[in-house]
Amino acid sequence: MRNTIFALMLVSMVACSGRDAGHDATGVFEATEVIVSAEQTGRLMFFNVEEGAKLAKGQQVGLIDTVQLQLRAMRLGATKEAYASQRPDVETQVAVTRQQLAKAAQEVRRYSALVRDDAANRKQLEDAENNVRVLRRQLAAQTSELNNTTGSLNRQMDAAEIERRQVAEQLRKCHISSPIGGTVLDKYAEAGEYATPGKPLFKVADVSDMTLRTYVTAPQLTSIKIGQKVKVYADCGEGGSREYRGVVTWIADKAEFTPKTIQTRDERANLVYAVKVKVKNADGLIKIGMYGEVDF
Repeated sequence: MRNTIFALMLVSMVACSGRDAGHDATGVFEATEVIVSAEQTGRLMFFNVEEGAKLAKGQQVGLIDTVQLQLRAMRLGATKEAYASQRPDVETQVAVTRQQLAKAAQEVRRYSALVRDDAANRKQLEDAENNVRVLRRQLAAQTSELNNTTGSLNRQMDAAEIERRQVAEQLRKCHISSPIGGTVLDKYAEAGEYATPGKPLFKVADVSDMTLRTYVTAPQLTSIKIGQKVKVYADCGEGGSREYRGVVTWIADKAEFTPKTIQTRDERANLVYAVKVKVKNADGLIKIGMYGEVDF
């Protein structure tokens, strides 16, 4: 038993070393937090979200009542079909006129031959030619009218289709899903409640990649650059810390006054530069708001 206790103490000492006063900077761990809000109006039919639960990106966790939108989509589909059934068959409706025109043209050719042979008078030929002109104008008018009717119905069908797609988009927004993969931090609603656009439903954060936001003085900037690999230390209780590998991802362009909650190596410094260090939270022990330290 004594050997077991000694081994456990040894492992704890290796994992959490004492805090070194010589660390270059301190800061607070942050994560990418997203507040997911409702995008449609209606009752929450189901809402499967619990604080601390892990969600995958795109995972559906809730549904807002879709009955009225579904009925509207069905009505728009029926309206589009009704417009489609009213479109005229242009070729079928002008077929009779085309046939009459073809016969009239044949009469012109027959009378032309008869006039050349002095078997018919010029008046009969002129009447036949006039009949062809009338039928051609009639065919053009019918075709134009039918094409206009078809175009008008097509535009109404397009308008119905656009509205149907708008309803489809509204239906999609009724499905509540997580925009990122992460852990649920807060839950603001329950199943059965009435949702309105913009109402917060839950907060999710990606805690697999944490960011240590720290501050450094101007002299320290000479030893820091973006992409630089650094050592990061996170509190693990009882005055100890756990070491992680980090990468500098951002350095502020402008100086600011030292935040009250942050201590720099030179506490007399009034102006400091913010620096972000990305840390892979592989073991999940780093928490949002936890203090950390970094060695550049």
